[in-house]
Amino acid sequence: MPGQSEPRRAGHPPFVVEPQAAHTHTLILLHGLGSDGHKFGSELLRTAATGSGATLPALLPGARFVFPTARPRRSAAFGRAVLTSWFDIADLRDPSLRRERQLRGLAESAADILEILHEEVQIVKPENIIFGGLSQGCAMSLAVLLSLEFPLGGYIGMSGFITFQPDLHEALLPVEAEPDDLFERDEEDSAHPAHPSVKAQALQRELLEMEAIEAADVIKTAHRTPILLGHGEEDEKISCHLGLAAAQVMRDAGYVVSWKSYANQGHWYKIPDQVEDWVEFIVSTVGWEVSA
Repeated sequence: MPGQSEPRRAGHPPFVVEPQAAHTHTLILLHGLGSDGHKFGSELLRTAATGSGATLPALLPGARFVFPTARPRRSAAFGRAVLTSWFDIADLRDPSLRRERQLRGLAESAADILEILHEEVQIVKPENIIFGGLSQGCAMSLAVLLSLEFPLGGYIGMSGFITFQPDLHEALLPVEAEPDDLFERDEEDSAHPAHPSVKAQALQRELLEMEAIEAADVIKTAHRTPILLGHGEEDEKISCHLGLAAAQVMRDAGYVVSWKSYANQGHWYKIPDQVEDWVEFIVSTVGWEVSA
């Protein structure tokens, strides 16, 4: 279980929709660049419906929906305009470009999001929390997920990408011993190399300016969190191949990832197909019985 966190840094309070029945689960979902928690959350809860027309609050009456809002920041991708964003980004087509610009925002946003997450786990168990986001919110929430010391019930990402992909890829490559090092390496370390999730966690916590995990171990990661990533094949803002690459990085980090792509869909979630996939995923991961 996570410990107590420090008081949240200055920021806009999240948009929260309370459950219609006894509170059993919480969904924490992050908006995209230039949006906010209220705009994203209210639209998602109003429009995201299954083929029968049922919305998420109706299907999941015991769910508390939490939609955090990012801080205003200058965005290099939009001529230094001030937008609500989780971190700065130089080019949406290539998130790895000048990625050092992302570091400050990633660290600040992670502190804000972790405070919200820690508040929720005082109310419901971590395994009853679904985490995720859309677009840049997907990227931000994946970064936080990789840093966690405990698993969640599930993760849902939409039309997103993963930050510092080249660095994570390099960190997750198998370590091959040089001939001169064969007799110098510790036998225990050779027999028990770090699990990929531990390697990813160490790098991610460094990037987010978080303390390293003492006695790091696979048990102290979130790798048992099942992941569902979905992406429109006609996404004009965040290319579908970036979402697919994020799925591969998370698999390389030891996570179980389900990938869905949606034909004739742009930079948004597909109704009703993708919504029905979310509901099926939630039911299968946390054993939730949806209302008819």
